[in-house]
Amino acid sequence: MTGKEDFQARLTAVADATEAMLDKLLSASPLPGETFRPARFLAAMRYASLGGGKRLRPFLMVETARLFGIEGEGVLRAAAAVEMVHCYSLVHDDLPALDNDDLRRGRPTTHRAYDEATAILVGDGLLTYAFDVTADPASDSDPAIRAALVLALARAAGLGNMVGGQVLDLEAEAAAAPHTPEAVVMLQSMKTGALLRYAVEAGAILGRADAAAKAALSRYGQAIGAAFQVADDILDVEADEAALGKRAGKDADRNKATLVAALGLEAARARRDKLAEEAVAALAKFGETGAILREAARFAVARKN
Repeated sequence: MTGKEDFQARLTAVADATEAMLDKLLSASPLPGETFRPARFLAAMRYASLGGGKRLRPFLMVETARLFGIEGEGVLRAAAAVEMVHCYSLVHDDLPALDNDDLRRGRPTTHRAYDEATAILVGDGLLTYAFDVTADPASDSDPAIRAALVLALARAAGLGNMVGGQVLDLEAEAAAAPHTPEAVVMLQSMKTGALLRYAVEAGAILGRADAAAKAALSRYGQAIGAAFQVADDILDVEADEAALGKRAGKDADRNKATLVAALGLEAARARRDKLAEEAVAALAKFGETGAILREAARFAVARKN
């Protein structure tokens, strides 16, 4: 297989394995210490989590850990946990109080399929469960590794990154002044980039990487996270709704802080491609073992949805 074919095969394999792990984790049977899992609420959590998405964050974690020879159920649990955080963020972003979207991954958003109160609680449940799964000894036998993962995930998902980035996003919508490139870059590094970077860094933590490898992978994660979001900005302008699986053209309608708005389409494309090159360059020390992650950087900017 070519590098691209190998990448697609691995992306599909990790997506399938993540789906199976999420299905297992979101089963009806209560865990030790749990009392009861309400059926309708569990169905809504499964609706928000299963049956869709590229599973890029789990893929990045799994493939980064594989660089160091670490794979198996524990890594998949940690990967499913980061996907839960991602899915929670989508459920909450889609709510009427935030982006007010009716379509996600080609089907009704969770608050449309169920109701608004249930969607809020689905997000709360997925976020909390993500930390449960990450902290469980089944994810890694070493408590220091689990603690490092929990801390890194909390920092990536919390007020100084993903949630804070969402706040900046809402503030930008209401701003009268034009969005500056610097402000957009910071917002995007928080709202989208931080969780993608965490996925890579978590793979390095699970892999017991040394300081030099961790630094290189952190640079890679930062670059691919930024490239992914610029690509999203461009897709919102160029792609149609059927390809995206969600409403197209909404960024300009809502005065969203995007690099297309701040720089123009051509300059945004150039930045996207430069970021992908930076991600690829960050993997130089890994030689051929980094080929799959290099393809992931190219995929992040070439994708159609």
